[in-house]
Amino acid sequence: MTTQSEQAPRPRRAPPEPQPEGVPELCDVEQHLLTPAAPAIGRVVESRVCTKSSKAAGFVRHIAIDISGTDLAGRFRAGQSFGVIPPGLTDKGKSHKLRLYSIASPTRGEDGQGHVLATTVKRTIDEHWDDHTLLLGVASNFLCDLQIGDEVTITGPAGKRFVLPKDPALHDYIFFATGTGIAPFRSMLLELLEGPDGPCPSGVTLVMGAPYATDLLYHDELTALSEKHPNFTYLTAISRERQDDVDRRLYVQGRLETHTEHFQPVLSSERTLVYVCGIAGMELGVFKGLAALLDPEGLAQYLRGEPELLADTSAWERKMIPRALRPTKRVMLEVY
Repeated sequence: MTTQSEQAPRPRRAPPEPQPEGVPELCDVEQHLLTPAAPAIGRVVESRVCTKSSKAAGFVRHIAIDISGTDLAGRFRAGQSFGVIPPGLTDKGKSHKLRLYSIASPTRGEDGQGHVLATTVKRTIDEHWDDHTLLLGVASNFLCDLQIGDEVTITGPAGKRFVLPKDPALHDYIFFATGTGIAPFRSMLLELLEGPDGPCPSGVTLVMGAPYATDLLYHDELTALSEKHPNFTYLTAISRERQDDVDRRLYVQGRLETHTEHFQPVLSSERTLVYVCGIAGMELGVFKGLAALLDPEGLAQYLRGEPELLADTSAWERKMIPRALRPTKRVMLEVY
């Protein structure tokens, strides 16, 4: 047996790295007002398709839920999530666990009073890998099947990092989204551009990625916002078909290359924050895009790591995030 005096001394923890200028003070949030042990009941007031076309490859719906009379009403913030507890039992006879969904509504809600929140839900339809039988996502299909007036068991809110700063006007914003990752950005855009106190003067850029143009979510709404607000730039990146403006396929990070003249001055500013939300793996592509666009000093505002590693993006792998490739506090990630 090794005595305490014989044990090797513990290595001292390295002091935290200094954060770059422009680190945001995020808005104050409340969390877990409704728990799985004490949830509340909401009621569906709207359910509509939110893809650009009925020919989209997936089924995605914008679902609005009346939460008036619950502890959640008026107490969530743009960018947070809420929980849904599907009814019924699992194959093992246990109650279903909650699933978290990003809130697609600004803090004032869909109704302007914070009593109606919305989310963006894609049906999960797949095959079991072992016996090729049909696999249907429990919560996603439950939500998409709901009719106006149906009840939903809800919890939340959740999340304190993927939110806007306390004073949004102190920063400019670049949002990268794929698929239903647009949900929190819809909430933030409506918060920034259509708030009750008038539009925030900050520069805002959204890059929305989708496999096909028909899969773009909220496209008409986002286009209208960009036409109404000159400080909002809306760009799309289509990965499985050519885009007219560049005549090639693009992932979201490709817009850093096609619009260098737009992104370089924005990313060089100490005001700028970068938010990334969507399918897991997209963050690595965005980081590589930043590295290609910025010099080492500029990249250090968003990403930290050993100089040799940062100099060779070909060696980067997703598993290096966040230990070897460390996003600074000017980068907000939410991937799934």
